[in-house]
Amino acid sequence: MSEVKMEDIVSLAKRRGFIFPGSDVYGGLSGTWDYGPLGLALKRNIMNLWWKTFVENRDDMYGVDAAILMNQKVWQASGHVDTFTDPLVECSNCKSRYRADHLEGDKCPNCGKTGTFGEPRMFNMMFKTNVGPVDDENSVSYLRPETAQGIFTNYRNVVDVFYPDVPFGIAQMGKAFRNEISPRDFVFRSREFEQMEIEYFVHPDKWEEAFKQWQDNIKGFLKQLGLEKVYEVEVPAEDRAHYSKRTIDYEYDFPHRRDELLGLAYRTDFDLMNIQKASGKSMEYRPKDGGTPFVPHVIEPSFGVERAIMAVLTSAYTEDEVNGEKRTYLKLPTHLAPVKVAVSPLLKNKPELVEKAREVYKMLKKEFGNVMFDDNGNIGKRYRRQDEIGTPYCVVIDFQTLDDNTVTVRNRDTTKQERVKTDVLISKLL
Repeated sequence: MSEVKMEDIVSLAKRRGFIFPGSDVYGGLSGTWDYGPLGLALKRNIMNLWWKTFVENRDDMYGVDAAILMNQKVWQASGHVDTFTDPLVECSNCKSRYRADHLEGDKCPNCGKTGTFGEPRMFNMMFKTNVGPVDDENSVSYLRPETAQGIFTNYRNVVDVFYPDVPFGIAQMGKAFRNEISPRDFVFRSREFEQMEIEYFVHPDKWEEAFKQWQDNIKGFLKQLGLEKVYEVEVPAEDRAHYSKRTIDYEYDFPHRRDELLGLAYRTDFDLMNIQKASGKSMEYRPKDGGTPFVPHVIEPSFGVERAIMAVLTSAYTEDEVNGEKRTYLKLPTHLAPVKVAVSPLLKNKPELVEKAREVYKMLKKEFGNVMFDDNGNIGKRYRRQDEIGTPYCVVIDFQTLDDNTVTVRNRDTTKQERVKTDVLISKLL
């Protein structure tokens, strides 16, 4: 288990503008979280890195952005209406409800009574709604519990329009919703979250080769996130989803416990065959060389954005001592840091320093984008604040700058400082 405590992550996230409780001013809404300016920046950096790695840098990948609301037949054919359930138990004393598989023993976490739970009953986690002015069974829809089905329903469209060679993938990032019985562990298990998913379509005889390639691809991406110690867990047949013939869970030591970070599954032709059966439309792929048509099988790497954020924050959270004082900082990879550079005048009440600092700030802002101007408090407090949000470099403009056009560059991880000429500053920070 990680040595980082959950309360440390939660406290820093709220204090520094990463993540706030949803609807906080009204007392909150369980299982929902709002991203502040820095949290949104970190989130976007992770998602953009994923998209660049798995879509933009590849020739065999196609992106889609499917609607959140879909025809109810999608969820009937996929099995979600019948099987997307968790075991629910209720305490007869205080009426609190919990997932049965999340309880340890028979003691109620809320009231402390034992032996008050009845038999579990299955609870469907999809948020149900109605589309249009008439509330009847024909208007039923759901907030999607995953992004994968939006990919499968667009498989035929992508094949007909682009006619890609097999193997090829379709990727999607977006919101998903699950009515969790007991959301917990910060953003790890929430009712509204984002996924980054790929369905990779392969010839049925080639799935093992593709599966191994995706294992290697995932390792490379996790390294880019700065996550070195991730555990691959082969999921036994009795624990796999009903559609899977092989699944690997990638687990990480989160503050609460070792838990699933992402999954890699071999879904066979389960989804496409269900769509073909339910819709009456062929899902066969016709090879360009005139070979025998076939329904592709699917390899699915599925990433949860919030879980990636939690893992990145946990990995980056660091405490040390500087000049005899405890320091907390986020040792984020530079390409993930919400702020790459903070620019400060040594003294905020000296107009000439402020003017020069603004000039340097504009230059760096134009080059890097994620640059912050910080003149709040003394320079020591600024350094501590920037350390805590993971800013790799602080640039300080002082009186020597006005004489020789050099600035002080401070490194977050080492706290070492050096003088750098402004005309080579950008190359120094790259």
